[in-house]
Amino acid sequence: MAVYTDVGEGELAAFLREYSVGELLSYKGIAEGTENSNFLLHTTAGSFILTLYEKRVEKADLPFFLGLMDHLAKKGISCPLPVQRHDGSMTGTLADRTAVIITFLEGMWLRKPGAAHCREVGKALAAMHLASADFAMHRDNALAIDGWRKLWEASRARADEVEPGLAAEVDADFADFERNWPEGLPTGIIHADLFPDNVFFLGEKLSGLIDFYFACDDFYAYDLATCLNAWCFEKDFSFNLTKGTALLAGYQSVRPLDAAEREALPMLARGSALRFMLTRLYDWLTVPDGGLVIKRDPTEYIRRMRFHRAIGSASEYGLK
Repeated sequence: MAVYTDVGEGELAAFLREYSVGELLSYKGIAEGTENSNFLLHTTAGSFILTLYEKRVEKADLPFFLGLMDHLAKKGISCPLPVQRHDGSMTGTLADRTAVIITFLEGMWLRKPGAAHCREVGKALAAMHLASADFAMHRDNALAIDGWRKLWEASRARADEVEPGLAAEVDADFADFERNWPEGLPTGIIHADLFPDNVFFLGEKLSGLIDFYFACDDFYAYDLATCLNAWCFEKDFSFNLTKGTALLAGYQSVRPLDAAEREALPMLARGSALRFMLTRLYDWLTVPDGGLVIKRDPTEYIRRMRFHRAIGSASEYGLK
């Protein structure tokens, strides 16, 4: 479930009167997602998404997230557009939560994406990177290496409960990152969480990108590495070279990687795999069953970490 806070019809109707979105006809909770409470609204003016921000989103970060969506939409990137209130603000309060209404994006996310879809994702990611280049706001990546270390410190003592030897394995990764993490790569606004459930398709055509609540400033190639992890592995943990080739070709058709980015891609992919393993590991070990956060098994990202350690060149991902 991703509806953690219930909303009554009367209070929702009153909330909507602060917007030019018509009268409420119906609404229902959206069961997908893990971070916030989401509802699909049908009004006399059309369809919208209502989001109530739960504990994991800092209120101070909302101007960045919402401003970025607004900026990208105006640059031609297909993404939800925040709806302004009558007073010009983008956020209000509903059920004691900070809340926002955004436009509805047609499409659905794919459970079994193919190579053609991966190519479209690569193109869309590169277009987003270019479109955000002149976005004026800045947000540090809270889940860069320092953030990973905090998660690891909170999880390390019990890591071997998940898989024997995991603590020593991750300690060695951190030591390697201390020595060899790339520097000076092209940097800008990245999505940082462009998993399949954050990309909508209409048939074979990509219809838009959603969920910018991890967006931040970091290496563009790190964002691409995260997409390799998210889109190009199969359920048996194997890497699908055809999908990797398509994803990378799609990206480079819009924004070619420079030599330093190409060389750094295996290390960035390892780091990205570690980042998602650690957030899953932390939740797996510390969040009670039935809590606010949906716990996901970290095992698949342990397997990705090991795969990337054996990669000697980005050509093994399909980079031409």
